[in-house]
Amino acid sequence: MGYRVAVVGATGNVGREILNVLWQRQFPVDEVIALASRDSAGKEISFGEGPILKVKALDTFDFKGIDIGLFSPGASISKIHAPRAAAAGCIVIDNTSQFRMDADVPLIVPEVNRSALAQFRQRNIIANPNCSTIQMVMALKPLHEIARVKRIVVATYQSTSGKGKAAMDELFEQTRAIYMNQTKEPKVFTKRIAFNAIPHIDVFMSDGSTKEEWKMVNETKKILDASIEIAATCVRIPTFIGHGEAINVEFHTPISETEARAALRKAPGIEVFDDRRDGGYATPVDCAGEDATFVSRLRKDPTVPNGLQLWVVSDNLRKGAALNAVQIAEDLIRDHLKRPH
Repeated sequence: MGYRVAVVGATGNVGREILNVLWQRQFPVDEVIALASRDSAGKEISFGEGPILKVKALDTFDFKGIDIGLFSPGASISKIHAPRAAAAGCIVIDNTSQFRMDADVPLIVPEVNRSALAQFRQRNIIANPNCSTIQMVMALKPLHEIARVKRIVVATYQSTSGKGKAAMDELFEQTRAIYMNQTKEPKVFTKRIAFNAIPHIDVFMSDGSTKEEWKMVNETKKILDASIEIAATCVRIPTFIGHGEAINVEFHTPISETEARAALRKAPGIEVFDDRRDGGYATPVDCAGEDATFVSRLRKDPTVPNGLQLWVVSDNLRKGAALNAVQIAEDLIRDHLKRPH
């Protein structure tokens, strides 16, 4: 016997990927329910190579009897429906930003802080971190265990899929327009995304940072270590899938390149691709469709004591969202839930 699982926001980029990952990893399900807005009700959606699912309306759905809800409908929707599902006994794993910084909601990357998962019982809600945060803490956790991270300076290069299907479509349409000597004005982004880079993801904060940068700082502190100092610049680039990050790390104690490389090679979910030759590094194209977080360009940072530099890429729809959520669900049933009878 398996579990009854609801996928909320099933018609979006992340929701579709969650359905794929559930199927690929043979998650023990008796039933999968696809939920989305009322406008999407009745549409059909694939569940891997399994049965075609008919989408149901979220706003009228009764979560009683649902074991696990995998939510990715947007923060404002999760704010309404995640607590409703949790009150009905459904354990919610939420991909949005709505609950991440709540003290009584665990923020989980299974390879990094699996033990914190036990806190889910306080509200029946577990938060999935931001995609850019996930891949950074994946790479830093094994190093933090050796030398303790003191300070991080990170610049991200984030794909358009992080902003949804409409953003990917805008990149495609603007690129095509340029080749046809036409103009396609931006609607999703603040400036043209094709052949450009936009240092603006999410809304601006009062201190000049963006909400995406705020998320990276505060989520990393919650997941890894509250004492770490972090400066982030988040940039949207004209790629479809896969985020890149250039990370400079200062540690409290010395750590050699050899030690760091060995620790990363042993770390779960990490692939070291660092040959120091032309093409001997991972790019967003290389990581698309892959589960691993790839680390390349590992080297000393000569400007600070105990410093390293590294380049990290990951598929933002898989490890950055869908895969991480399903891994949380796997650990949840392994560590905390009895198999239903």
